[in-house]
Amino acid sequence: MNNIEFVLPSEIEKRSFQIIEKELEERGIKFSEEEKPVTMRVIHTSADFDYAQNLCYSDKAIETAKNLILSGAHIVTDTNMAKAGINGKVLAKFGGEVHCFMADKDVAEEAKQRSITRATVSMERAARLNKKIIFAIGNAPTALISLYDMMTKQIFTPDFIIGVPVGFVNVVQAKELFLNSNVPYIISKGRKGGSNIAAAICNALLYELGGRS
Repeated sequence: MNNIEFVLPSEIEKRSFQIIEKELEERGIKFSEEEKPVTMRVIHTSADFDYAQNLCYSDKAIETAKNLILSGAHIVTDTNMAKAGINGKVLAKFGGEVHCFMADKDVAEEAKQRSITRATVSMERAARLNKKIIFAIGNAPTALISLYDMMTKQIFTPDFIIGVPVGFVNVVQAKELFLNSNVPYIISKGRKGGSNIAAAICNALLYELGGRS
């Protein structure tokens, strides 16, 4: 017990970020001031310093995402876990709302009838919202594949992609579709990601703009 550091609950996150920053400095890793809060929060969420290397940002990604939020963009996720993790109160300050259609009964029924994934139907549903949308995909590569398919068919073009699905089947390939597109993005290269990572990226952007309320 002698090695346990006493930290007030209100100071835990601050102390964690100090530790992360120190370790990044020791590793010689630096970021732009725009990207730093996002990458730091992802590392804080995952305790995984690999994200310092595998998080990729399109040109002016942070500026673009923040401007979308300020203009009232909505966020669409592919899991209710990510939806629950995103600070909807801060997003609502700017007129936005967080959506996840994956558990909707009619989405499940349509997916079964068409023999496709619920993620595909959910992305089609999102495309009909008629809103500016930031897609935060942390689980289903088929969500990214569906969005890319709609884009190539000129049915719908995403405003912004947070592409961090985790896993082994089609995950890397789905991410690479948008790495080579003109859609602004924050993407984790490779297999790593998850709903918690998608939520962390969204929250990093939201906290930069609207605090923690």
